[in-house]
Amino acid sequence: MNRQLVVALLAFATVFAGIPAPAAAAVDQAASHQTATCTFPVTVTDATGTDVTIAEDPERVVTTNPSAAQTMWELGARDEVVGVSQYAMYLDGAAEKGNVSGSGGLNVEAVIGLEPDLVLVPNSSYNAEPDRIAQLRSADISVVVSESGKSLDAVADKTERVGRMTGNCEAGVERAAEMRESIRHMRAALDGAERPVGLNSFFGYSSGSGTFISDIMTTAGLRNGAAEANLTGFAQINEELVVEMNPEYIVVPDHAPVPSSPAYNSTTAMQEGNVIVIEAHKLQQPAPRAIEASEAILEAVHPDAYERYRQLETESATEPDSTATATTTAADATATAATATDATEATATTESSESTTESDAPGFGVVAGLAAVGAVALLARRR
Repeated sequence: MNRQLVVALLAFATVFAGIPAPAAAAVDQAASHQTATCTFPVTVTDATGTDVTIAEDPERVVTTNPSAAQTMWELGARDEVVGVSQYAMYLDGAAEKGNVSGSGGLNVEAVIGLEPDLVLVPNSSYNAEPDRIAQLRSADISVVVSESGKSLDAVADKTERVGRMTGNCEAGVERAAEMRESIRHMRAALDGAERPVGLNSFFGYSSGSGTFISDIMTTAGLRNGAAEANLTGFAQINEELVVEMNPEYIVVPDHAPVPSSPAYNSTTAMQEGNVIVIEAHKLQQPAPRAIEASEAILEAVHPDAYERYRQLETESATEPDSTATATTTAADATATAATATDATEATATTESSESTTESDAPGFGVVAGLAAVGAVALLARRR
């Protein structure tokens, strides 16, 4: 069996089964250009356990959350998108698409009116609005509910799957391979580095273990203080814990205020000015640009390692078929697949709707459900 055929089989066997394609599918980027060809019909099993058959290469795609929209943009497939949520308007050209967000959540009539071939839905929206998703399916529309990734590897896997489902296999394989390679380069550049404690902060919440933001931080060379304090998912954090943790760096999305209180102001991070503000669509959406959030943190916390990372990226660009890269990719395959199939989002039990939460933005399902936090008004500022 020749090498190209092996790569093709690895890339598609698990995707057709509805689970993440292994990282080994990116062993040979050159081969992927020749073998990553989509065929239809294809049946996938989504995060709800529903088997969804996509009869033909979708020409009209609706994304009900911004991370799905960002993924389509990153695949070079924005022309195929006919509908987006209101929180995806930061994307170039998104304002020209139909807005499928309504005052009470997903606007089913707007989605149906766009005559989509495929609708991409985040797990959080499904749990908040199962009746509306059922309405779309009863209208004979292919609806795929995606799992909520808990790691950057899972985001890469999802990127590859979206490419497969939308007829953009080559772009999906290539973009996912780029993400995995950047992750490996960051880890290599940080080998032996001391890792300071970091804390992600937004509206009184933080990202604990089992979140992709935690992985963004640790991939960039921070320890996640919230995870080490046994916080899981996207959880409220009290100020006593902040004082006890004493983070050396605080990571904040740009649509949230920098925390300011006696507790936060007493931390090393605040006293030394170590606050890293990152564009929300990079830090809080499980989509390809999440890699850029890790890069920003790496540059701020470990500037020397960041330079090594850039050097590795440059070298890789000139030698895309290196044996070392291929070997590492294959070795990572099992771990990648294991972390990529989380079936529910940490905020899945919330009753919040698309109108008050950005769906894939971690923690906002919880925040939107708690009026005291005031997230509804703040989220309207999302770009």
